[in-house]
Amino acid sequence: MNPNALTLPIVIVLIAILIITLSIRRLRTLQRAPHAKWRRITERVLLTLVILVCVFLAGSTIYNAAALRYYRAIYPAPGKIYSVNGHDMHLYCTGEGSPTLVLEAGGGNDSLTWTKVQPELSKITRVCSYDRAGLGWSAPQPPPRDANTIAGELHALLRQAGIQGPIVLMGHSRAGMYIRACNQLYPEQVKGLVFVDSSVFLYWDRMSPELRAAISYSRPFYYSLVAMTALGLHRVAGACSPEPGFDEATGKRIAQLECGKNGTPIFQELETTRQSSEETIHTGPYGDLPILIFSRDAELERQNSGLPAKLALEQSVFWEQEQESFKRLSTHSRRIIAKGSGHPIQYQRADLVNKEVAIFIQQIRNHELRTDYGSTTTE
Repeated sequence: MNPNALTLPIVIVLIAILIITLSIRRLRTLQRAPHAKWRRITERVLLTLVILVCVFLAGSTIYNAAALRYYRAIYPAPGKIYSVNGHDMHLYCTGEGSPTLVLEAGGGNDSLTWTKVQPELSKITRVCSYDRAGLGWSAPQPPPRDANTIAGELHALLRQAGIQGPIVLMGHSRAGMYIRACNQLYPEQVKGLVFVDSSVFLYWDRMSPELRAAISYSRPFYYSLVAMTALGLHRVAGACSPEPGFDEATGKRIAQLECGKNGTPIFQELETTRQSSEETIHTGPYGDLPILIFSRDAELERQNSGLPAKLALEQSVFWEQEQESFKRLSTHSRRIIAKGSGHPIQYQRADLVNKEVAIFIQQIRNHELRTDYGSTTTE
C-alpha cells in the first residue's frame, strides 16, 4: 500500500479526534454554563451525536485503511515494480512472442480490469498490463495527468522493462486518448491499435444542455466521492462483495483491491479530460496502421442508461458517431459491435475480445491483409 494513500485517512482521524476532544470539553463545562435547562439538554444531545458520528467515521476510516493494507499484503503486485520519474510503477507481463500487446485501462481502473483478457491472449504473444500513477500498485505522480504525460510515463516504464517494440496498444474507454497520444509521440514502436469502447470525449461540446447536465458530475460530487472512499463507507456498507462473472477467489481479490481505492488520481485524470482530448483529437490519420475497434451494444446501453428516452437516444447517437470516426484513422481499420455488452466489453464479452485480438495479433505478426477493412459488423 502506498504511504501516500494513508495521508487522507490520517487527516480524517486527526480531525475526528480533535472534534471529539472539543465536544467532550464542552460537555464537561456545560453543566456550569448559565443557560436555560432546555438549551443545556439540547446542546448535550447534539454534542453526544457529534461524538458518536466522529467515533464511527474514525473507526470506519481506520478499518478501511487496515483492510486495504491487509489485502495489499495478501495480494501482492503480480508483476514487477519499476522506477519512473522517481516513483514506483507496476508492470505485469505474461506470455511470450512479438508484438507485445500493452493494455491500457480505462478511467479509474487498473491492471485488474484485464483479468479476463490477459491470461488468454498471453497464449499467443507477450501481454503487459500496467497501473497508471496512483492506481493499483503504482505510486502517485504529480499532476497534470493528461494524455501526453501519461503516454510519456508508459514509454519510460516500457523502456525500464526493456520493452522497445514492436508493440500493439489496447485501450479501454478514456484510455483511447492515451494510446493515441502514445502512438503520436512514439510511432516507431507502435504496430497496431485496439480501441475498446474508447472515446476522445470532445463530442460533449455538441451535446444539448439537458444531456450534458444529466451525465456530468460536478467537482463537489468527486470531492465527496474521494472523502467517502477514504472514510471507508463503501466497505462498511458491504459494497466490497465479490465481482460477478469470475470464480470466487478471483472475484474476491478484485473486489477487495478495488473497494475503497484512492479517488484522488481518478479525479486528477478527469480534470484533464479536455486537455487530453485536445492533445489527441487531431492525431492521425495513421496511414495503413492496423486498427481494431470494439464498441458497446448501443440498444442495450439505451435501455440501461437510466436517462429519458430522448436523452438516451442523443447520447447513443453521439457515441456511435465517435466510434465510426475511429475507422477514419487508418485504411486498415475495422469495427466490431459487441452484441449484449455494455461499456466494459473486456468483462462482458471477453470471449469476443480474446478471439478477435488474437486474430489481429497474428495478422500483424504475419503481415497479412484482410478484405473487410472499413467494415462495421455485429458479433
